[in-house]
Amino acid sequence: MFVDKANITVKAGNGGNGLVSFHREKYVPDGGPDGGDGGKGGNIVFKADKTLSTLIDFAHKKVFTARNGEDGKARRSSGRKGEDLYIYVPVGTVIREAKTSRVMKDMSCDGEEFIAAQGGNGGWGNVHFASATRQTPKFAKDGLKGQERELTLELKLLADVGLAGFPNVGKSTLLSAVSAARPKIANYHFTTLEPNLGVVKMGEGKSFVMADIPGLIEGAHEGIGLGHEFLRHIERTRLIVHIVDVSGIEGRNPIEDFEKINEELSLYSESLGSRPQIVAANKIDIITDSEAYEDFKKYIADKGIKLFEISAATHSGTKELINYVSMVLDTLEPVQIYEADFVEEDFEEEPFQVRKEDDTYVVEGPYVEKLLRHCNFEDAESMQYFQLALRRKGIIEALENAGCSEGDPVRMYELEFDYTE
Repeated sequence: MFVDKANITVKAGNGGNGLVSFHREKYVPDGGPDGGDGGKGGNIVFKADKTLSTLIDFAHKKVFTARNGEDGKARRSSGRKGEDLYIYVPVGTVIREAKTSRVMKDMSCDGEEFIAAQGGNGGWGNVHFASATRQTPKFAKDGLKGQERELTLELKLLADVGLAGFPNVGKSTLLSAVSAARPKIANYHFTTLEPNLGVVKMGEGKSFVMADIPGLIEGAHEGIGLGHEFLRHIERTRLIVHIVDVSGIEGRNPIEDFEKINEELSLYSESLGSRPQIVAANKIDIITDSEAYEDFKKYIADKGIKLFEISAATHSGTKELINYVSMVLDTLEPVQIYEADFVEEDFEEEPFQVRKEDDTYVVEGPYVEKLLRHCNFEDAESMQYFQLALRRKGIIEALENAGCSEGDPVRMYELEFDYTE
C-alpha cells in the first residue's frame, strides 16, 4: 500500500523534577542542600532513510512520545536524560506544522536528522537555591514540559524527470526500458496506482532519476482520481517527459490529450505548468491515423517543443530520447528543496497575561504555571523567592499598570491573595 501523506502528533519528553534534599551523614546533623537536577526530556528526531518508499508506518500509529527525564537524586546527582525517539521517513518527506502548513524541514538527504520537538529541560534541585541568607531552601524547580506538535508529513519524490501522460500511454513501459525499474505493466487503464522510480545510467559516474507518475485524468488538479496524490510527486522534477499515445488505436486525439494534461499541470501549480517539457510520441510503430499524427507533429513543432518518435515496447527511439534528456538536465537547476519557513518564535506563548475579572486581577500563562509548581508556600524562603521571581519577570509591574493597588484580590490559578506593595 502506497501512503504519501500523514498527520501525526509528536510529544517530546518532559524534563525531570529537581529534588529537595539535605545532606545526611553520621555525626553531621545539619547538612546543607544536596538535591540534584532533573534530567532533560527526550527529543523527537526524524531521520531520512533511503530504504523507505512510503509513509505507511503512519497509517495507524498517529501519536509518538519520547521518554521523560528522570527526577533529580540526592547527593547532587542529576536524573538521567530521557531517550530520544527516532522516527524514520523516506527521503523526500516534507515535514510541516499542521495548523499553518509552514515547512519545518525537507528531508532530502539519506541519513539526515531533524529535531522536530525539543525535550523539556530538567528542573533545578534545591542545591541551586542556597545562598548566604537562604541556607536551607525547601523548594526546587519542576522540569519543563517537552514540546508537543501536530505535524503533516508529505512525501514528494526526489526525481529529476517526471513521466506525465494519460493512463495506458506507455509510461511504465518506457521506465522499464531505460532503467532497472520493473513496474507492473498490463494493457488496461490505471495499471500504475503508485509512483515508481528508476535510475537511468548514462555511463561512468553519470545517471539521473526518472519517476513514472500514475496516469492523470481531467479534474486531477481538484483531486479527482487521486489527482493531488499523483501530482505532488512531479512538483520537484526538473524536466517533464510528456508521453502521448499517437497510435490512434483507442480513438484518442493526441493534440487534445496533450492540452488536457498540460492544463491539469498548470491548474495544480503555475510553476509545474511552466516546467520544461519533451514530448515522446509513443506507439509510433502501430499508427492507425497518420493524418492525425502529422497534425500533432506540426502542433508540437509550432510550440517549439522537442519531439521524439518512440516505441517503448520495442525500445525503438528510446536511446535517442534518453541521451537528449540527459543533455537538457545538464543545463537545469538541481532538484527543488523546500526551504523551511517555520519560525519558532512566531508560535511561542506569551509568558504571562494580566486581565481583570470583576474585581479580581487574574494572572495566567506558562511562566506562572511553572513558577507555582516549584514553590513551597508553607516555607518562608520559598515565598521570598516567589515574590522576587514575580518582580524580576515584570508581573508586579504589569499588575500595577493594570490598576492593581494595595488590598486588591489577585488570582493565579488556584492561588489567591491580596496584593501588597
